[in-house]
Amino acid sequence: MTTSDTEALHRAKPVEGRTLRDVCGHFVTGVTVITAGQGKAAAGTTVNSFTSVSLDPPLVLFCLHNESRLRAVVEDGGAYVVNFLSGRQEKLARAFAGKSTAAITDCAHHASVTGVPVLSEALAFLSCRLVNAFHGGDHTIFVGEVVELGVPRDNQEPLIFFRGFLGALEEEPRGVHPIFDG
Repeated sequence: MTTSDTEALHRAKPVEGRTLRDVCGHFVTGVTVITAGQGKAAAGTTVNSFTSVSLDPPLVLFCLHNESRLRAVVEDGGAYVVNFLSGRQEKLARAFAGKSTAAITDCAHHASVTGVPVLSEALAFLSCRLVNAFHGGDHTIFVGEVVELGVPRDNQEPLIFFRGFLGALEEEPRGVHPIFDG
């Protein structure tokens, strides 16, 4: 890199939110519905900002917009469930994606060990106790310890999000090499 190239990098313009969203849209993510609360307070929302954090202890995280209706439900209840959706559940993902969403009672569900609803037809689920919440710009980052998990719908393709679109994988990956976490 030349000196002028380095100087140009230091004079870069601020990143616009829409441009960041468009570029990050090239990263394929799975689609989840996060459920929280119990009884009449139970609610859910579609989220693709999920990742595992640690195996020991078993920690995962997801992010919610600070104005999300689910934020207070997670904070007040101290628990949540990450429901991984299958390729056939695009309609369900859309039902939980808007400001006014589907009710938990509209979906087949059962209680997790924390009392939070698990979507019974989800590909897999992780029931978590809230460990911490961090401010992250216009989002809150929720970290939870996994206390129950399951794969009730094995051998199904996941629902994915890519370039702003939801869909199932077109074909099964072949010749995939494992990624080792180091």
